[in-house]
Amino acid sequence: MPRDARQFWIRAPGCGEVVTSELAPAEPDHVLVRARFSGISRGTESLVFRGEVPPSQYEVMRAPFQEGDFPGPVKYGYSSVGEVLEAPDGPLVGKRVFCLYPHQDVYRVPVGAVHVLPEGLPPERAVLGANMETALNAVWDGRPSPGDRIVVIGGGVVGLLVAWLCRRIPAARVSLVDVDPSREDVARGLGLEFDDHAPAGADADVVFHASGNPDGLQAALSVAGLEATVVELSWYGTRLVPLPLGEAFHSRRLTLRSSQVGRIPADRAARWDHARRMGVALHLLCDERLDALISGESDFETLPEVMVSLAEDGRGVLCHRIRYTCP
Repeated sequence: MPRDARQFWIRAPGCGEVVTSELAPAEPDHVLVRARFSGISRGTESLVFRGEVPPSQYEVMRAPFQEGDFPGPVKYGYSSVGEVLEAPDGPLVGKRVFCLYPHQDVYRVPVGAVHVLPEGLPPERAVLGANMETALNAVWDGRPSPGDRIVVIGGGVVGLLVAWLCRRIPAARVSLVDVDPSREDVARGLGLEFDDHAPAGADADVVFHASGNPDGLQAALSVAGLEATVVELSWYGTRLVPLPLGEAFHSRRLTLRSSQVGRIPADRAARWDHARRMGVALHLLCDERLDALISGESDFETLPEVMVSLAEDGRGVLCHRIRYTCP
């Protein structure tokens, strides 16, 4: 069994490296996982890589199994898929699992931290697990209903997944808006209407904003109908966001609501925990059309250079997958 692990660390803003470290010792209630793939959550991980986590959010933004502290050195990430090599429960050995773990080739975690992939979900697609969990939580926050007019602004991975989930609501009309025309083919492949600008007169019942750009949030407010809800999924780090809260914001009695995956909505918290939510998210990924959300793949050893590229220019990038070579 392996004694060392290869890990990706952000040494300082804009600078990462892959290092070798001794693997944590075995504990009775832990499993040993060898990673096969991990996914880069480009929006959040680019902010972390650039050192743009505000000090007030250092504790809130900690990822499960993160080591180090912001702005660095820090080991960060939360979308790993691998195979169980050792487990206290024999039947788990050999199972393919998802874990909210940073980019690392082999690791030990408590058995409760891994989620066995459902039948029909290939590990290559399972790297979208954290993104689907975020999208599911956002839909819970927005509470769209059958027949609603729904607009999603921002066609990154989370925006596309939110729109795809909403499209499954009976009689709902869903539009995805993104200024990047390369997103149109992906959106159409998922059965979504696509616009490169906010649809005038949409009078939307629910609007989800996931572009990461303050202009997108302004557009979201502009298409919301009377008494509508605008759900904000973007996280801006240290940036200030100006909004037109004069104009018709008050007269239309709009609700601007934040959504963050770290907490389950209050109306579900009594019955749902994070494990149940993740289980549903993984089952929702059992649709081969969602492979279109993987826009590229690289070897783990190239991750320092890949993160520099993604942090500087994310145009055309959806989920970038990292591939681990098994001995």
